[in-house]
Amino acid sequence: MAKEIAAADVLYEAIVNVKNKETAKDFLDDLLTTSELNALSERVRCAKLFMEGKTYIEVTSETTVSSATLARVSKCVKNGKGYRKVLKKK
Repeated sequence: MAKEIAAADVLYEAIVNVKNKETAKDFLDDLLTTSELNALSERVRCAKLFMEGKTYIEVTSETTVSSATLARVSKCVKNGKGYRKVLKKK
């Protein structure tokens, strides 16, 4: 467990070191497979849609995320801290 926490800390520090969109793209392109990047991108897109006030049905019709993942994203937007800290309402 301690090794897993240490590995996660390395990832968190790497993310903190990302200073712009170009660096974020380069880092994520190296870190993730295309499928992983697409899956994470869709989750973030769902979170933004929920934060914009879209309903569960509207988000479902606009994305390709499974209902289980969509439920998790919805729960995290409502009760979590991360999405709201990182994503800005427009």
